[in-house]
Amino acid sequence: VHLVETGGGLAQAGGSLTLSCAFSETTFTRNAMGWFRQAPGKEREFVAAIKFERGDTHYGGSVKGRFTISRDSAKDTVYLQMESLKLEDKAVYYCEADHENYILQCKRSVVGLWGQGTRVTVSL
Repeated sequence: VHLVETGGGLAQAGGSLTLSCAFSETTFTRNAMGWFRQAPGKEREFVAAIKFERGDTHYGGSVKGRFTISRDSAKDTVYLQMESLKLEDKAVYYCEADHENYILQCKRSVVGLWGQGTRVTVSL
């Protein structure tokens, strides 16, 4: 069981990127997928989350209205579409599968799973 993030890279400010997170297993205890990011010298930040079953979504305040999280159950993949990118969006982005309560509190449970991260760089 593991998660694999792809899609990071370099984008210009105002541009867009789409990240993907492929997962191989979900359980009752891991009922949601979250995207987090961490910039150098900063705390881990909650970006977005989606529940596997109902598709309910949540967003961090700094990305609301610019980022969209979605899932493709047939492909076992969760996406993070990022638009209107800003310089401050530069970070390593991680996807994590866990119970929604932990994801929304920016915490990890003992059964949480996460990927290796994908780097997003935004330039002028």
